[in-house]
Amino acid sequence: MKALDTNVLVRFLVRDDERQAETIYRIFKQAESDKEVFFVPLLVVLETVWVLESVYKIPRQEILDSINELILMPILEFETQSAILNFVSSARETKMDLSDLLIAHSAKFSGCECVLTFDKRASNFGLFELLR
Repeated sequence: MKALDTNVLVRFLVRDDERQAETIYRIFKQAESDKEVFFVPLLVVLETVWVLESVYKIPRQEILDSINELILMPILEFETQSAILNFVSSARETKMDLSDLLIAHSAKFSGCECVLTFDKRASNFGLFELLR
């Protein structure tokens, strides 16, 4: 199995480089035909969220919809997929920073009771504990 880097997902989603977007589209189509699966590390999801928000200024709901659509693609296997699904669901119900939410859900998935933080805003979400 091969893994995908952030720039591959970003090209696929935003198509800002037509040549690269066509390349990944062709690779994905071939993977469908060959029943091949690509691994998507959690860090790639986190970085993709950050890039879409920070660099491309894509609205929150569009980012969440995109992540949801990627999860539905049979050629993609996500690390800690249930944590990502919980993240998307939770993010639709709160205005909390998407990166912080993904970190919290990843920690919860890994069996942690909370994430220690100095971030007052993040500490308003139940999976964080504010350090003073």
